[in-house]
Amino acid sequence: MILSWFLLILGLAIVQSQQPPNSAVIISSENENNYDGTYKYRYQTSNGITVEEEGSLKNPGTEGEAQTARGSYSYTAPDGQVITVNWYADETGFHAERTNIQAPGSKPLIVSKPASLAAPEFFRG
Repeated sequence: MILSWFLLILGLAIVQSQQPPNSAVIISSENENNYDGTYKYRYQTSNGITVEEEGSLKNPGTEGEAQTARGSYSYTAPDGQVITVNWYADETGFHAERTNIQAPGSKPLIVSKPASLAAPEFFRG
């Protein structure tokens, strides 16, 4: 009888270990594509992740035509703090700024890359 209980508990432990650790589901979602270079999407998950992005075509029909995008994402860090990053991407590259400050006197995290590294060719015009 003890062996049966042990095998049952072992079997349950194996099944539990095969489940994904974070099985979040999408609780809201919107997606809009206007086929003229403009688009917008957003979604939110059950574990608190929120993502938003919108884009448009800059200088359409000219030699300087470029796809631009801006958006944000947020999530809850293991310590419970909500982390939010606002970003934009254009012909100058990808630029992001973390809006919450983690410690007194610290500065927001700013990441910027040259356009040649940050965006695929079709984003650079």
